[in-house]
Amino acid sequence: MVSNLNLHLLSAVTLATLLWASGAPLEGEPITDIPAGDLSGEEWEEPMDELSRRWTEVLDITKGHKKEFEDEFHHNVKYDHLDNYKPPSLPERCPYSNFRKEACLQRLAEGLLKYSVLLKHVEREYPSSTILSGMKVNIEPMIKLIKERMKHSKRVTGLSSSQEEQLLKELSTPNTFHRKMTAHSILSNLINFLKDGKRAIINRERMRTNGNVTPINTFLPVS
Repeated sequence: MVSNLNLHLLSAVTLATLLWASGAPLEGEPITDIPAGDLSGEEWEEPMDELSRRWTEVLDITKGHKKEFEDEFHHNVKYDHLDNYKPPSLPERCPYSNFRKEACLQRLAEGLLKYSVLLKHVEREYPSSTILSGMKVNIEPMIKLIKERMKHSKRVTGLSSSQEEQLLKELSTPNTFHRKMTAHSILSNLINFLKDGKRAIINRERMRTNGNVTPINTFLPVS
């Protein structure tokens, strides 16, 4: 015959098992807050080592861009003046937090696809640029690595040939100074896009391993 004590123990174990299976916290167990808009189960399936390595490699290549710009114009034009020469409809960055993994990866891939088109304008103005050549070598593999981590990589779309032609046509102008400033602006904005993308990857990896972390913001340097 089962004693009352054993019945109480059995009931407690059963209740704890049901709570655990439903995802509810057990008594005394700390509750980890999930950032708004984020899904705790939506994690990177595997570490982003390869992609992070590529990302870091490209950013290392671009470190000398500001100096190259200042040397070319003999410090007569400020680097932040490039904001006045932004091409229309630049790709949006991936948020550092409160985002879904799939949506972020898609935004990164499509953004790099569009920048690969914009780099054609840079190539017309600076065909011998080492920064440009380093970016071109890495961007395509980076897009491939991003798509490999997506559940629906077929949703990633680039510009059509007509859209690409129209975009490059809009950047073409008889004004040599304007064309060169636009080329530098493309590089500057792509560098910022890459920095934002790396922060998004780092934050997502930290959430994967640590559960809940304070996102890296735009004021922290990314080397």
